[in-house]
Amino acid sequence: MNKALHVLVYVFLALAGAALYFEIKLDAKRTELTDRNRLQEEYLVKIAKTIEQADPVKGEPFEIKKDVSPVEAKEEDNPMTENLLEEYPNDIEQQNLKAYNWSQNERDRMRHIYQIDPVTGQPIQDGTGFLMTGKGTADELLNELFESAKKQQARLNTTRARLAEMRGRLEDVVNELNKLKGVARTDKCTIVNRDGRISKLEEEKKELEGNIVKLKAQIEELNAEITSLKDEVATAKDETEAAKEEVAKRQKLIERLQKIIQELMAARAQGQGGGGGGGSAVTSLPAGDKGKIIEADNNDMFAVVEFSDEAMLELKGPDQSKPLPVLELSVKRPGFNGTAGEFVGRLRIRQEVPGKKYIICDILSDWEQDKIKADDIVFAD
Repeated sequence: MNKALHVLVYVFLALAGAALYFEIKLDAKRTELTDRNRLQEEYLVKIAKTIEQADPVKGEPFEIKKDVSPVEAKEEDNPMTENLLEEYPNDIEQQNLKAYNWSQNERDRMRHIYQIDPVTGQPIQDGTGFLMTGKGTADELLNELFESAKKQQARLNTTRARLAEMRGRLEDVVNELNKLKGVARTDKCTIVNRDGRISKLEEEKKELEGNIVKLKAQIEELNAEITSLKDEVATAKDETEAAKEEVAKRQKLIERLQKIIQELMAARAQGQGGGGGGGSAVTSLPAGDKGKIIEADNNDMFAVVEFSDEAMLELKGPDQSKPLPVLELSVKRPGFNGTAGEFVGRLRIRQEVPGKKYIICDILSDWEQDKIKADDIVFAD
C-alpha cells in the first residue's frame, strides 16, 4: 500500500511539473501574441489616417481654350477654340480630403473578433461556429477601410491616366509652338531685311531732297538773271543799232537760259519720281496725345505706332494726300517715375504702313529713359 501511495505521489509531482512547464511556455506565447496584436493595432490606426474617408465632390469643369484657327496673314477677332480640359475630371485635384481618424471606439471594435449578442453579451454562434462578420465586429471595420482604400487607388489610377493624357496634349501644344516660333523667326528676318531696304531708300530720298534744294536755288538764280535781262531788253529798245545787236545777243542768251531751265525742271521731275501730290509736308503737330506703341524692338531700335484718326489728319491732311513728314515725337508711360517723370524717350517718323493707321518710327537712343514698350503713349510737345 505504501509503495502504491509513493508511486501516486511521484506521478502527481511529475504531472505538476509538466503543468508548470507548459504554463510557463503558454505565458510566454500569450505575451508574444498580446504584443503582436498591439503592434498590428497601432499600425492599422496609422494606415487608416492615410486613407481618405470622404469622396471628392465634382465641381464645374475647368476650361483652357486653345486657339485652333489657322495662322494666316489676317486679323482674327473671334478665332475658333477648343477646351483642352473638356473631359478632365476636376475632382482628382481635390486635396486634404477627410481621412479616417480611429479613436478608442474603433480600437475596441478591432478587438471584437466575434459578433456579440447585445442581450446576453456573449458571442453569437450558428451551425458553423462563432460569427466573425456583421455589425460591431473587426471584420466590418476593416472591410470599410478596405473599400475606401480601393476607391482611393481607383482615383490614383485615374489621376495617372489623366496625367499621361495631359502630357500628350502638352507635347502637341509644344510641337505646335515650336513650329510657330520657326515661322516667326522667318518673318522677323523678312522684316529686318525689309527695314534695311527701307533705310537705304530713306538715304536715297534724303539725297534727292538735297538735290532738289540745289536745283531750286539754281532756278531762282536763273529767274533773277532772266528778270535782269528782260529789264535790260526793255531799256535797250530806244538805243542805237549797236544796242540792237547787243539785245539780239542777250535774247539768244535768254533762249539758252530758258532751255537750261527746262532741262533743270525736267531733271527735277525725274528726281522727284512723280510722287507726292497734295501739298507740302507738315512741319509740326499741335501738342497732345497722338497714339500708342503697338510693338517695340529696342534691339533694332524701331517701334510700330498706331496713330489716332485726328493725328492722321494732322499728318497727312483731310484727303490724306500730303507726304508723310519727318517729325520727332515724345513717348510717355503713365505711372512711370523716372528722372524726367513719365517721359520714356523720343521717336522719329520713318515709314507709313499702307492701308492702316500704323507708322514705323525710329527709336532715338540719345533720349532713352527706359526701354519703350507696347501701350506707351506717343505725344507731341
